[in-house]
Amino acid sequence: MEKNALPACRVLCMMHRLYRRIKMTDDSRAIFRRGAAAGAFGGVLISIVIGAGLANGTFDGGLFGKGLPMRRIQEKMGTLQNVIDEYFLFEEDMEQVENSIYKGLMAGLNDPYSVYYTPEEFDLLMEESEGSYCGIGMQVTQDYNTGVLFIVRVFKGSPAEEAGLKKGDIIEQVDGVDVTSMDLEVLTREYIRGEEGSIADITVLRGGESITIPVERGMVEIDTVDYKLLEDKTGYILVTEFDGVTTEQFKSAVDELEEKGMKRLVIDLRNNPGGVLESAVDMAAYLLPEDKLDGTLVSTADKNGRGFRYFSKDGQICFEENDGGGTNYDYPKEDGHQLDLPVAVLMNGQSASASEMFAGALRDYEAAILVGTTSFGKGIMQSVLSLEDGSGVKVTVAHYFTPSGFKLHEIGLEPDVKVEMDEALYEEFYDEFEIPLDRDNQFLRAVEELKGKEE
Repeated sequence: MEKNALPACRVLCMMHRLYRRIKMTDDSRAIFRRGAAAGAFGGVLISIVIGAGLANGTFDGGLFGKGLPMRRIQEKMGTLQNVIDEYFLFEEDMEQVENSIYKGLMAGLNDPYSVYYTPEEFDLLMEESEGSYCGIGMQVTQDYNTGVLFIVRVFKGSPAEEAGLKKGDIIEQVDGVDVTSMDLEVLTREYIRGEEGSIADITVLRGGESITIPVERGMVEIDTVDYKLLEDKTGYILVTEFDGVTTEQFKSAVDELEEKGMKRLVIDLRNNPGGVLESAVDMAAYLLPEDKLDGTLVSTADKNGRGFRYFSKDGQICFEENDGGGTNYDYPKEDGHQLDLPVAVLMNGQSASASEMFAGALRDYEAAILVGTTSFGKGIMQSVLSLEDGSGVKVTVAHYFTPSGFKLHEIGLEPDVKVEMDEALYEEFYDEFEIPLDRDNQFLRAVEELKGKEE
């Protein structure tokens, strides 16, 4: 083997481990640690211990059994490596090539939700799913036509807010490094986040002027819920995603609005991509009774018909598998709350996954009406598996169903009241990233529908 050649045995062994885990995901049932999730990632987090024979890069052809033709792949990889060694003009980044092979294996499944993560990417995924991390506390997006990076949200009480960063600021540099058009994930992982107490010098373009603002990094809890009570006693709760912190933020919002005399509630899930299914389950249970649909909140089924369901019973949120195996140690949970008010849920074509599960549960219980446009239609869930080297994979493992048994994948939820967003309104507030509620035609229609039910 050439000195700089890829470690073919290790690569093939890793590919095999990934392939077997894709085919054997049901084995995770025996060591179920967290609930499954929909959206950003699946919550079944499993550490895969690598046997000594695989870890040292040796393997026997009989080990692989049916599936990918590993020996043929090894031979072709060797041929391609020889071509690279002989003809490739530039320096070969061996780590990048190796990671690309694993990413390619997952991409070959033709499923956008099944993904390989390098150790650095996997750490970032885990942080994001928990809803807290060490950074500065802002949400950044990127214009994919121009590559421009700009701030769309600054979390309340965060280092970014205290330092004076604002929504709409265009990010030009971090610590003197030009980040214009930099990949958003690289910017977040390598430049924005860092050790607690360290300083990030953020240079932004604001009003045509470049301003450098030093920000001290600290622990940040992602602000996934925003809420207010309007003068007519209409409660409004915006949920931007479903993270580990979202449930308590949502409960606090509901409690405070109830204490202030809320008469009706609009829950805004527009553009909410989903997240941790357990958060959506717990939030739905906080609003719903348990005397309908056998208390079911959501159920799942894999390709063999095995699955589980979350349900409410005797003041608790419970978990059970349909074949009696496995468990989820986070359940049962206490839940004695129910909301007896008219509720509307705002949705659009970017409301997906856990958002759809939450909205579907409320509608199946006849506890809410859906207003807006048809949701995205992601009714499948993923499991996340960690590998011994710190990398990991996210694999699609099952369909999920609303309490009535509706399978919404590639269909979505049709609104009870269809209302398209006013195009002129959208264009007017495009650069503000937020349409005022008193001009938001979808929100206003939802309130009108709720008040009509009270008459």
